[in-house]
Parts: sequence; C-alpha cells; structure tokens
Amino acid sequence: MHPAFSVVFLTTLIGVGQGLFLALYTGQLYSVVKVLPVQDSANFYGLGSLIAVAFLAAGLFSSFFHLGHPERAWRSAARWRTSWLSREVIALPAFMGMTAIYGLIHYLGWNPVLFTFRDTFEVDLSLLVGAVNTALAFTLFLCTGMIYACIKFLQEWATPLTVVNYTLLGSASGFMLATAFASHQGSELTGFYGGWAIILTLAALLTRISSLVRNARIKHHSTLQTAIGVRHARIEQKAQGFMSGSFNTREFFHAASPAVFRAIKWFFLVTVFPAPVLLLSLGLTANVLFLYVLAFAVQYAGLIAERWFFFAQSNHPQNLYYQTVG
Repeated sequence: MHPAFSVVFLTTLIGVGQGLFLALYTGQLYSVVKVLPVQDSANFYGLGSLIAVAFLAAGLFSSFFHLGHPERAWRSAARWRTSWLSREVIALPAFMGMTAIYGLIHYLGWNPVLFTFRDTFEVDLSLLVGAVNTALAFTLFLCTGMIYACIKFLQEWATPLTVVNYTLLGSASGFMLATAFASHQGSELTGFYGGWAIILTLAALLTRISSLVRNARIKHHSTLQTAIGVRHARIEQKAQGFMSGSFNTREFFHAASPAVFRAIKWFFLVTVFPAPVLLLSLGLTANVLFLYVLAFAVQYAGLIAERWFFFAQSNHPQNLYYQTVG
C-alpha cells in the first residue's frame, strides 16, 4: 500500500496523546492508594492533560489532509454500526473532550470527593472522569487498529497483533513523554514513568517482531491467476495494459526500492526500541532531562518510520495485476 503521511501522523500523534493520558491517570491512581506521592493538580495533571490534548488535536488536524472534501468529514461518523473508521471518528473527539475535562477539573480545582472507599481511599470527580476516559482511550486504540485488522484480503494487517501493536506502541510513546514531563516538573513520578516506558517498549518489541515474523511467512491467497481470472498453470505478464500511471498504481503500492524498504525496517527497529530504552536508562541513572526528551524524540521519529513500514508492507492483491510496467 502507499503510505499517506497524513494517516502516519494521525496514528502516531494520537497514540502519544492516549499514552500520555494513561500515564497521568495511572500516576493518580497509584497516589490514591498511597503507593506514589500526590502531585500538584494544576501544574501536573492540568498541564499534562493540555499536552495530551495538543497531540490529539495535531493528529486530528493531520487527518484532514487525507480527505478529498474536508467539509464532508462529519459524514464519516454515519456508519458507526458497521465501520471501524466511523467508530474512530466518534471515539477520538470524545476522548479529546474527556481529556480536556479531566485536565480542567484538576487545573480549576473542581474536584469534589464523591465517596470514600473503606474509609481510606477518597474517590473524587477526576478519578471517575479518568476511569471513563481510560475506557475511551482503549476503545480508540481498538477502533484505530481494527480499521486495518478487519481488512481480510490485506493479510499483513488481518491479525490481532495489529491492535496490540497500536496499543503498546502508543502507550510506550506516551509513557516516554510522561517521563520527560515529570522530570521537567521535578516530580517523584519520573522513575515510575520511566520504568513503565521501558517495560511497554520491550513488550512492543516482542509483539512487533512477532508481526514481522508472521508477515514474512504469509502464504498469500491471491495469485496472478486469481488476479486476472485466468486459470492457466503458467502465466507471464509483459505489461500493465497502459503506459502511464493510474490511481491504482499510485495508491496501492509504495514504489520504494527493496533496499530503501529494508533500510526503513531496520531504522525503526533500532530507533523505536533499543535506542530510546538506552537513552532512558542513562537518563534515569543520571537524572538528566535532556536524555528523557531525546529518548522520546528518537522513539517518535522511529514510530513515523514504523507506521510508514506498516502501511507499505501490506500487499494489495491488485498489485499482482499491475506488477509489470512493460
């Protein structure tokens, strides 16, 4: 498939926003049960939520460049009963809105205690809103991943690993950013977020390698015979049937050389996984903010390459028909 950078940035940016919110809310939950120290609501949770919304908004903005008629974007939500894309279109603004509400509750101090659990743990409004938003975050991960995993004839995508990888990679990048944010705020949660960022990154490495191994062993259902409707045992294609390009040849093939394709794969395998883990480990040892920021920047650059590779690796059956220029 031909990777559209608008979708590449959409999926990676909203993944960071989702992961950052999950990091913030996880830190708050741990503080409620008194495992971690309580953070300043306005400066930590309020500002952190604002950063998460900024990433989500940037991802939403980039998606408009993928539309032929942006003014009709609202119609994409109409098929929510059957379309994962429509469900994503609904889930993303809902998650953005709830993240903004979560941040405002903390920033403005509108956070009354709703009830006390076992006379020990106070459940306030932000905890309730955060719980709902956590469900929305994972719903959004599911919708985004299933847009591609539900396409059965693109066998590289049609696997539960697609959803798992979207979830783990987005969460890892969000916790990586949360580590840098916590360090900038002078928070005691820096080590907590850094540890989880490493765990999530290593988990994502295992599942992403699993998907690469699976895709390398795929036996495609489509053949040249099924592509052109001829059942002869031996078929040799000489030309596409036309001399210039078309929508099909532009949109369903990445056009990168095998060498470039392999280079991008190894680039993201290094920059998404071992490089940021090494930088983050050094940062946790020396407690240097620059290393945290660099770890996030390197990983996000790698995620752009990873997402490009994800789209480019899928082989549309129609490419069998248009594989030879002439």
